[in-house]
Amino acid sequence: MPNLSSKKVLSTLISVSLIQPFYSYATDSIEVIEVYAQKRKQLENKVSITVNQIKGEQINNTGLKDTTDLGLMISGLKISQNAAEGTPPAINIRGVGLIDYNTANTSPIAIYSDGASVGSANNQLLNLFDIEQVEVLKGPQGTLFGRNSTGGAILIRSKRPDAGDYGQLTIGAGTDALYKSNGFYNLQIDDTSALRASFNHNRYDYTSHNIYPTSPEAGMEQNDFRLSYLGQWEKIEWYLKLNYSHWNGIAQPVGNIGIYSDPTNRIMCSVPEINAGKCVDAFGFNDGVDDFWVVSVNNDSPHHGINKGWTSELNWQIRDEVSVIWLNSFNRLDRQHAFNCDGSPARLCEGQLGVKSEVLNNEIRLNYELGDDHLTLGLFSLHERIYQNNYNDILRDLRGTEFGANSANFFYDNDLINKSFAIFGQYDWQIKDDLIITTGLRYSDEVFEYDSLSNINVVVDTNSLEGVLLPFYHVIGKVEDDDVSGKFAIIYSLSNNHSIFYNLSNGYKSGGYNGGYLSSPEQAMLADYGPEEIVSNEIGGKFINDDKTLKLNWALYHYNYTGQQVFMNQPSAVEGAPPIQLLENVGNSKIYGTDIDVKYRLTDTLNTSLGLSYIPHAEFESFIDPLGNVLTDNRLPFTSEVNISGAITYNTNFESNIDVSTTLGFDYQSDYYFDQNQNILAQQPSYTLWYLNSQVAYEDYQVRFWVKNLFDKEYSHLKFDLSSFLGMLEDFKGEGRRVGLEVSYNF
Repeated sequence: MPNLSSKKVLSTLISVSLIQPFYSYATDSIEVIEVYAQKRKQLENKVSITVNQIKGEQINNTGLKDTTDLGLMISGLKISQNAAEGTPPAINIRGVGLIDYNTANTSPIAIYSDGASVGSANNQLLNLFDIEQVEVLKGPQGTLFGRNSTGGAILIRSKRPDAGDYGQLTIGAGTDALYKSNGFYNLQIDDTSALRASFNHNRYDYTSHNIYPTSPEAGMEQNDFRLSYLGQWEKIEWYLKLNYSHWNGIAQPVGNIGIYSDPTNRIMCSVPEINAGKCVDAFGFNDGVDDFWVVSVNNDSPHHGINKGWTSELNWQIRDEVSVIWLNSFNRLDRQHAFNCDGSPARLCEGQLGVKSEVLNNEIRLNYELGDDHLTLGLFSLHERIYQNNYNDILRDLRGTEFGANSANFFYDNDLINKSFAIFGQYDWQIKDDLIITTGLRYSDEVFEYDSLSNINVVVDTNSLEGVLLPFYHVIGKVEDDDVSGKFAIIYSLSNNHSIFYNLSNGYKSGGYNGGYLSSPEQAMLADYGPEEIVSNEIGGKFINDDKTLKLNWALYHYNYTGQQVFMNQPSAVEGAPPIQLLENVGNSKIYGTDIDVKYRLTDTLNTSLGLSYIPHAEFESFIDPLGNVLTDNRLPFTSEVNISGAITYNTNFESNIDVSTTLGFDYQSDYYFDQNQNILAQQPSYTLWYLNSQVAYEDYQVRFWVKNLFDKEYSHLKFDLSSFLGMLEDFKGEGRRVGLEVSYNF
């Protein structure tokens, strides 16, 4: 990892700020931000939390497709597609995250869609269309957002119906067979209620190109629909949202990074040779092409998913100062995701991640205005049931041969139930006009029940390669956790435009059961894990100058991480056998760093901003894993030391009512490891992704041109170490350059 001195970091900030920003619009001043970070609408400078916000217009103009794109816009936030699109994404904020493709686990970063928890990581991959705003809350959210939010929360707010009859239709096309359309129509029913219908369609091929002749080109078709209703009467407000999504396609193929120069004698290449793609795997395979984006994979891996549900929010204004909110939501996900993990034309590692997930949320919240003070009390419950239908077919092409001793097809079907209940309260006490003290407390009780059943198909007679199905393991158990989390914060206004805050808080994530690939009955018996907790100390400031041309937010934080849950990929003790995959509590970790966000309007037409995340320390303190490997002082996976994001926006207006806005932006990540072993091969070198977009608006029409990964930078979402098994690393490639053109019509 780079070891930047504070002087070097400061010089980097100064030089980069000359060409940076986040996004801005053709306004006379920087927008005053209102956020829902405390489950009610507030000015940002009144909230003792580090909050980053992305407006819906930014999402549209930049061409962001789904939640995995949000990290492009916010420093300190990294979201990866992990094991290809359609598997649970890996979300990391300030070094806190979980890299695990397993469909049973829950991320320490919570996502709330229109106020409702989406549940496990399965449901965190959401397309972004007709969005009002997205807020990223950094640090533990253990009071108001207590459902497994150890490291932060992401709040997604859809656009709601409002007054008027109007709509928009957008159509677009782009490289790699991209075709898209989206739109909405808002209908005012009467003086008290309105409807809003919106849709989103995407069809595209992946930027990874498969040259294996018999494999179909990988790509996806996604169709999303949302219907919402808002009624506002004298004392009652009711918001109802119905959502439906249908995804269908071929999963993105993976690359193969071989490690041997001579696989017969197990002679390894040098690290530069491996990274340059000059080596072969244990079976002598190399795709033979120097193009990073080209793969050669036996990849007929269908993906199919249906997501549907509702969200209902009922707000009863009992008195001017008292309101009660009841939030109820339900979501069902049915997904089948096939994969080929050896990244070659052979059949050495194929399988399916099948999941059915049902999530039911209920929350009742009381808001009470006591003069200038505010009291929030609430009850929260979540019930999630996950059915897994998975298999992993290992070394199929070696069945019945002298090399096929480890050949087997593992079937693992799990029935998992998570029940979560919490009671919480938070009080904002305005002692003086310039001083607010916030205290909060939450009691959580969680029960995780698991019924894990596995069978194995093996060859017992070489004359019968279809094999026989044998019982492998059946484990039934329960993990029960309860915990108290809280918050104490002070925010002091130095002036109307300048505030500083201190926040002491903790976050809690319950234990569970690792329902992923388990290679032995003994491993299955030990697959449950305990809770983790973070205690955070944070100080920060929020400043905007009098003429609203400069905005600066900053924070310094220190995390004491105990019982951290870490997904580990370890070589098996049996030569040629699949690796052992564990989810373990690794003891303690320490994380500390800083966030800085600056927006500056240079002129009436030129806006800039800069986001910096600097994490000099994010390490395991002292830990020996179950296989005896010492992890002490290892860097936490997926954690860049330096992340800088920014953009520059130029706006101009012509007398003929033509408005033009152009933005050039980037996201820089310093190097990081993909696993806990600090394996130099399972590492992502530093990289910068640039993006460009330009909008021309005339009356009711807009034309938008955008480019993602402008310079076609080569990078990976994940490098999964299979070197001791197949002599290679599974390479889940990022997204190459994609160019799009869209036309919108407002009516």
